[in-house]
Amino acid sequence: MMETAAAQMPSIDTQTRVLPTLHEFFAPGGILAGSPLPYEFRPGQMEMAKAVERAMAERRHLIVEAGTGTGKTLAYLLPALRTGQRVIISTGTKALQDQLYFRDIPFLESLLGNLRVCMMKGRANYLCRHKLVALRSQPILSGLEEIDQYRQVAEWEQNTLTGDRAEISGLPESSALWAKLDARSDACLGQTCPSYQRCFITEMRRAALEADIIIVNHHLFFADLAVKREASGAPDAGILPEAAAVVFDEAHELEEVASSYFGLSVSNVRFEELARDTDTMLRGKEGADRLPAITQQLRDRARMFFAGLPMSGDGRQPFSAREEFLETAGDLYTGVRATLRRMEDEMGALKEIDEAPGLRKRVARLRTELEFLLESNAANIVYWLERRAFGGGGAPTDRSSSVGRVNERNGRESRMVRSQSRNTFLQATPIDVSELLSEMVFETIPTVVLTSATLTVQGGFEHMRKRLGMNEARELVVPSHFRYGEQALLYLPPDMPDPREPEFPAAAAECIRRVLDITKGRAFCLFTSYSQMRDLYERLLPVLDYPILLHGTAPRKALLEEFRSTPNAVLFGTSSFWQGVDVQGEALSCVIIDRLPFAVPSDPVVQARMKVIEEAGGKPFFDYQVPEAVLTLKQGFGRLIRSLEDRGVLVLLDPRIRRQRYGQTFLASLPPYRMTTTITDVEKFFEA
Repeated sequence: MMETAAAQMPSIDTQTRVLPTLHEFFAPGGILAGSPLPYEFRPGQMEMAKAVERAMAERRHLIVEAGTGTGKTLAYLLPALRTGQRVIISTGTKALQDQLYFRDIPFLESLLGNLRVCMMKGRANYLCRHKLVALRSQPILSGLEEIDQYRQVAEWEQNTLTGDRAEISGLPESSALWAKLDARSDACLGQTCPSYQRCFITEMRRAALEADIIIVNHHLFFADLAVKREASGAPDAGILPEAAAVVFDEAHELEEVASSYFGLSVSNVRFEELARDTDTMLRGKEGADRLPAITQQLRDRARMFFAGLPMSGDGRQPFSAREEFLETAGDLYTGVRATLRRMEDEMGALKEIDEAPGLRKRVARLRTELEFLLESNAANIVYWLERRAFGGGGAPTDRSSSVGRVNERNGRESRMVRSQSRNTFLQATPIDVSELLSEMVFETIPTVVLTSATLTVQGGFEHMRKRLGMNEARELVVPSHFRYGEQALLYLPPDMPDPREPEFPAAAAECIRRVLDITKGRAFCLFTSYSQMRDLYERLLPVLDYPILLHGTAPRKALLEEFRSTPNAVLFGTSSFWQGVDVQGEALSCVIIDRLPFAVPSDPVVQARMKVIEEAGGKPFFDYQVPEAVLTLKQGFGRLIRSLEDRGVLVLLDPRIRRQRYGQTFLASLPPYRMTTTITDVEKFFEA
């Protein structure tokens, strides 16, 4: 289907403009050399560009590990443009998505002329004009803060061309108002909406159909793919048009994101939002007078249901005893399900209300997903629970995974219900997504390019290809442009205890203190858990003379800006600070990592994947945990050297990298850093 559509896509008008060849653009004396940017010929960049162009011309798949400093974005953007067909570029982070659209594309346009490129985000990022009007006529705003935010949004709506909430600088990320106004498909009226012709989603689709390059992120790509899968090929399903090729940058994130969107997640948040939207959109409508009582009943029964789930504390926990729960507390489940069915029946009778069919479909979907989560015994699925606590200035909870990844379904599940300190999520996740990805991505799209700075383990792609189901593909490893042996020193402290021993925190604190005294701060201290970060922070706060920034005390963007602008700052971080963070120059001269980032075996998804590997005769620790930890460690260390001028020291406090046999796998997978076990070498490095 994709190949036929791709062949009919509009091509670039080569009569008015001929794009340069790769040699004309990248080679010494070429177009790039004559640009305002500092130029140095990078053989790896040219090699990657040629490999991407060949893959797209021959409709083959390609996997490329391109070290930091390769210039990989230009190495795939120009070949993509030269195809003359539509190409989707998908990124793992919003930061890279913004870099492509706001920096790399304008740079190319300054050299090549106007390009047909658009950026697409998830629907939750865009304003729904119909909701804005509905909320004005039937306000359910909570407090002066929401009223003020509503006025800001209403004024902005008069002038915005995109409807993208990122344009409103004064709107907090955690705004409860925005959840009442965004354009998620759950409440979309489609072509029956009075605002359809002026709809920002409609405009975004039109722009995508006219574009040669569409820049998205992995969450949107797989959310769209999941919608199309559910709709079984319906022509209007999803928002992304078909493409001749897809480039996945930051491809090391694919398994995690795909697992989220091919699974199911039902939370108290969804029930609250369904009740709220029903009240907002149907209030006062003829024939809907019984619904307010039903939505209140839904709120009450959902609250009892989620409170009754068998959970101990926060974090991710297996939900293997579903039959036992149904036997002991089945009335909580049947009560919620009965209320959802009653809502469906009531909405089905509202034939003259435009909003009713969409809301009824939403109720039916929630009921079906809840039934699957409680009653299904599908193969290749792990069922689990998660309770997320929020508080203390937005501090994250301690996740049971290596870097605290959080499953999100297009942002929908991450919104807070302000009246609650905890949200509970009932989840079903595929244990192995390789077959799904093979069928829906690699067997369907003519050309798929995977690229990242961290895709290989000991120089090979076997682990990544197996996890993603990429059976047939060309491979390329492009070494970094950086001189790691000169620019970076890896320090492995010689006398550290095992991180599982009680003596480790005190020894780690002393080692960090000594290193930071040498580096004069200017460091990221990265941790594999929030509790470990907090412990070391409290130990070091009284003895360090440098400004310390703590993950969770402010939004990540604000912390990074403060780190860049504060001399000698030290940032303590987990989770998102391991990747997608770019701080160049002397401000970041040291990265300290507490331990090898193994996923916790008790995490329900990790546990299920390890069990499958063991049952197939494999070795879960060596076949899954070690390779995954290698890729994560490479990401964390990758924060340090971001340009040819950067210099700095990497520190790993975990002695297992030297003492255990598997430590060689880590060392053989890292860039060629100069390595030492002597603190005086660290001192000499900075003296030089």
